[in-house]
Amino acid sequence: MTTLVYIIVSSFLLSFCALIGVFSLAWRKKSGEKILLFFISLSAGTLMGGAFLHLMPEGVEKLPAEKFFILVLISFIFFYFIEKILHWRHCHKGECAVHSFGYMSLIGDSIHNFIDGLIIAATFLVDIKLGITTAIAIGFHEIPQEIGDFAVLLYAGVKKGRALALNFLVALTIVIGGIAGYFLALRAENLITYFLPLAAGGFLYVSTSDLIPEIRKEKDIKKSLISFTVFFLGLGIMYLATLIE
Repeated sequence: MTTLVYIIVSSFLLSFCALIGVFSLAWRKKSGEKILLFFISLSAGTLMGGAFLHLMPEGVEKLPAEKFFILVLISFIFFYFIEKILHWRHCHKGECAVHSFGYMSLIGDSIHNFIDGLIIAATFLVDIKLGITTAIAIGFHEIPQEIGDFAVLLYAGVKKGRALALNFLVALTIVIGGIAGYFLALRAENLITYFLPLAAGGFLYVSTSDLIPEIRKEKDIKKSLISFTVFFLGLGIMYLATLIE
């Protein structure tokens, strides 16, 4: 397969994560929260592992280390800034107050997904295996995000069919970002190198500011140990991927 095909296929597969919201309808509240906690923990581990074990080692090979880590820091601040401006913070429960802006949150998610698409394109252009591991990390993150967004729309009074359709349309911006990133890189070949610190900073920001604080809210010791184990499972998946590389 050509690199563009890899980008499009992986982006489409990630977009279909939006449809998982329909399965959440069958879950009871308690079991649903347990499943969400599992995916949130797994997502935190894979994103952090993706940043430290894949994106950073690759990045310091492409750019001077000092420059690379300054760009990672700038990326971290950038993600913090757009979270505050666009209210894209992911909601993992239907009563999430930050989503009181209703459809405005969908705009934030669209931009977030578009950036994810750019990151996927850049990593596939650097190396196919790096692109696959990056897509896996983003995919694990998309599942709790899409379930949460679906729940928010239902809580806001949007009908189930419309909520599912809106979630899927927003998720398709990953594909648009992927294709845009590919053709943008063809015009400015050196640009893809700078997407690596962008991705690393984004992965670190989402895992440390959004997902890990969500895990820490669990007060039950047994559940906390399980979520901690699942977090390490996510790190382990990313480590095993380095052996494959």
